[in-house]
Amino acid sequence: MSEAEVMRKLLSQDEARSQNEPEVAASIGEQMLHMDITLLPKSVRTRIRDVCSRLSPTNVVLLGGGIGHLSAWLFDLWRAEGEKGETEIAARPETFTIIEPGSRFGVIIDRLIRRYQADSWSKVISRKWQEVIAESLPSLASNIALPETALDSLLPMPVDLIIIDLQEEERVVAAKNAFQLIAPGGLILVLEPTVPTGDVGVIGDEGPTPAQSKVQSFNEWIELVKMANSSHSIGFAELSGGTLVGLLKRK
Repeated sequence: MSEAEVMRKLLSQDEARSQNEPEVAASIGEQMLHMDITLLPKSVRTRIRDVCSRLSPTNVVLLGGGIGHLSAWLFDLWRAEGEKGETEIAARPETFTIIEPGSRFGVIIDRLIRRYQADSWSKVISRKWQEVIAESLPSLASNIALPETALDSLLPMPVDLIIIDLQEEERVVAAKNAFQLIAPGGLILVLEPTVPTGDVGVIGDEGPTPAQSKVQSFNEWIELVKMANSSHSIGFAELSGGTLVGLLKRK
């Protein structure tokens, strides 16, 4: 298959899997509605789950844990009930790191990890994702020739799957930074930012307005897409809740 066909298949719907929301995730979604927290569209959550079901990642990082909504979908994928009722681990990664700067939310995610009995392979880092990536990049560069076990990094290396679940104004910068961190052959999943509309005017001495910043951010997104399309692989899945983008770093 061509690279385009591979990406299209990778980002397609898994028709063999239920599109219903898992019980724990549904409960968390209700809590988010009561807390007035924006939910990632269900079509996007489902498709991220479907994409992850086709992969066998070693180390997975989720940027933006919230109160564990998307994490619950992934835990449900990676831990399934066996025929006799015992818990079976279904193609789970060796590590799953959730980065959520809010310490209160971090405590909630930690409870979720224990609920799924995933504390041996999952953890939450209650720090800003920018700090975690910034500290991990120099470590990755300086230890590039050392065995993986010798890497001194906040994140287990190599990172071969990064999922970005952040507010729109943070996604583009996060995707650019994540592309530096992701290992060759690794995949980044992110919801495409919306296209700015209307005339935002010229940036004044006081700095850009929110609308102007959105245009700047979208221009950076276009540059990232051009780079990925020319030197790596990129795929798009148009869904009812937006467009899910897969950025695959070539080996």
